[in-house]
Amino acid sequence: MMNVKVKELSLEEFRKYGAYADMLNPDGIKIGESPIEFYRDALPFSLGQMTAPSLSVCRVGSRPYVIDMSEYHSATSEINLPLDGDMLMHVAPASAENKIDPAQVEVFRIPKGTAVMIYPGVWHHAAFTVDTEAVLVLVVLPQRTYANDSFVYSIPKEDQIQIER
Repeated sequence: MMNVKVKELSLEEFRKYGAYADMLNPDGIKIGESPIEFYRDALPFSLGQMTAPSLSVCRVGSRPYVIDMSEYHSATSEINLPLDGDMLMHVAPASAENKIDPAQVEVFRIPKGTAVMIYPGVWHHAAFTVDTEAVLVLVVLPQRTYANDSFVYSIPKEDQIQIER
């Protein structure tokens, strides 16, 4: 089993997989002044050919830090926003084959309230908790992506990855 160390989230390290924005401490271009300030377009993303975004919630409970599954979406970006705790998220570059290369997997700590957008094709899967028994993650995808644009890969035991904290 391979090991991978957790990285702190940074634009330089994460840009090959997507982008992110701290939604609890917004900055950048805004419209209006206090008491109503609208921070626009904090995290643009592509819905591909789909036009109907959907908000879902994934409740992830505490479990061993072993990456044994991964997935990607060919036609759309995905946004994940941990609502009530920090999370660990694994990512790997898009590949020509329908299998993840364990040597290219990276794991990032995503602070609570930070929306992470991953590009189409980037390998990822459900988050891991950090300091809580469970974390609620808001997921933004086009409607029914789970049924029509998700390739899920069960990683063989010998290629599974242990996350080091």
